[in-house]
Amino acid sequence: MSLDGHSRFWIDPGGMRTADEIEAARDTLPWVPRADGRSLRIDRQALWLRFDAINTGEKRWFVEFASSGLDRAQLFYRSAQGQWVRQEAGDGTAVSQWPLAGRFPTFELSPERGKPVRYWLRVEHERVDFAAPITLYDQSALIASREREQFLLGAYFGLSALIVLVSGANAVAYRDRNFGVFAVYVGTLAAGQVAYLGVGAQYLWDHWLRWNEVATFLLPGVSAAAALWFARTVTEPARFSKGLDLAVWSVIAAQLSAVALDTFLLSRQSFALVMMLTALALGVVVLLIALVWTQGDDPHMPLIALGFLPVLVMAMFPLLRGLNLIPASALTRYGLSIGAALEMPILFYALSLRGGRRREAQVRTAALAHTDALTGLAHSRTLLQRLDGALTRSRSLKHACALMAVRISNFEGIAAEFGRETADKALVVAASLLRSAITDIDMAARVGDHEFALLLEGPTTTENAVSRAQHVIASGLRSSAALPPGTTIRFHVSVALLPDRDLNASGSLSWLLEGVQSMRPEARKLIRPLNF
Repeated sequence: MSLDGHSRFWIDPGGMRTADEIEAARDTLPWVPRADGRSLRIDRQALWLRFDAINTGEKRWFVEFASSGLDRAQLFYRSAQGQWVRQEAGDGTAVSQWPLAGRFPTFELSPERGKPVRYWLRVEHERVDFAAPITLYDQSALIASREREQFLLGAYFGLSALIVLVSGANAVAYRDRNFGVFAVYVGTLAAGQVAYLGVGAQYLWDHWLRWNEVATFLLPGVSAAAALWFARTVTEPARFSKGLDLAVWSVIAAQLSAVALDTFLLSRQSFALVMMLTALALGVVVLLIALVWTQGDDPHMPLIALGFLPVLVMAMFPLLRGLNLIPASALTRYGLSIGAALEMPILFYALSLRGGRRREAQVRTAALAHTDALTGLAHSRTLLQRLDGALTRSRSLKHACALMAVRISNFEGIAAEFGRETADKALVVAASLLRSAITDIDMAARVGDHEFALLLEGPTTTENAVSRAQHVIASGLRSSAALPPGTTIRFHVSVALLPDRDLNASGSLSWLLEGVQSMRPEARKLIRPLNF
């Protein structure tokens, strides 16, 4: 049950009154009912809240402030013997020393049954208005709530760690700067959430009280600069304007400078400056993506924009909360984590597609040393090296392999009727058909202007060789969408089982080519066996 509407508050201007003084003056102080979502500025003051409760059952009850990063929170009540019971939590106390360790300050209510107990809550909080929801839980509900939160946060931080590791590995393996900056961005974003959500104070830096106070404000600010750096890396604004690129670097520098200034001053004004520059950084991210989407030629930019969208939307909630423009809520606490969980896989996939496109060009360039540039098949030199090894194995193992020479007999006719461009398309289609006609251990190669060769390795029979040749011829007679309607590819094939006589690899290939080239274009028999 929320205490909003069930409690009253008063702000101690000097922040020095004790629980005894508050209790003594309880009827003279101007207590005001606390409404839902109300924000209170209590810098260098103390907020007091009071409520009465009766425990009518056997359950243990707790009161929780649903906000990490509170400077100090205290609970006071009188025990059955009339003595003050005092509990304290907040950034000034190590989480392990809280009454109930966790991300949020939580206190146990009186175990006394059947009698009304008056409770006093005291809060100190600087730099940001206090607006944390205060809720009563029984023990089972509190445990269930915390288990659910730990599961979801564990999933988020586990995903973040995986993305950082895989992105870093891709950056090193492929020398891809985009993945490297993405790993830094995801890592800093997760670190900011570790501090903002209280996970760091609970698990990582329990006794580093000074660092915990600073990290809550420092790490989220750094993550905003990292987000803009990553956006600049993937959009490359220098392609459009050096001035724009310099402006982006200026915003990044201003953001980091403001974070450093805020860490030194620890004031409300310096934190407001960080929040305003964070809003500016998010606006620049939107501008860069829109610019590249409208004026660039990157086919993956829509997907990158889709990846940024969840964080850009969800970041507005904690940003507006930091500027004290909206009350605290689940979206102000967890909105950025939800957006990041949606963003990371989308951006990783987009970067993988973009990196794959670039690597494909690099692979194709490297492959030119042993493949044909037009068809992607192996060229003659690579085939001869492979054929030489196949002949050596066949002689030593006493089995036969097969070699086929394939010629497009109507190539000149296609070129004459439709032009050289269509004839080149016919070569590409033919290469695709030949590639589909072989197995993983075989090889297809281009060995002439419109001549190809197929090496069938492993133990091969005449029946298998002829069947493969028939498959090649039949595949060429099927129409292709890449060629003009009604145009088919007419293959002539010569085939032989090797080794034959003392022919080496070069002699065997020449023998097969002579056989297929001697076939007349109008020949009715399209397959010419040479030695069977």
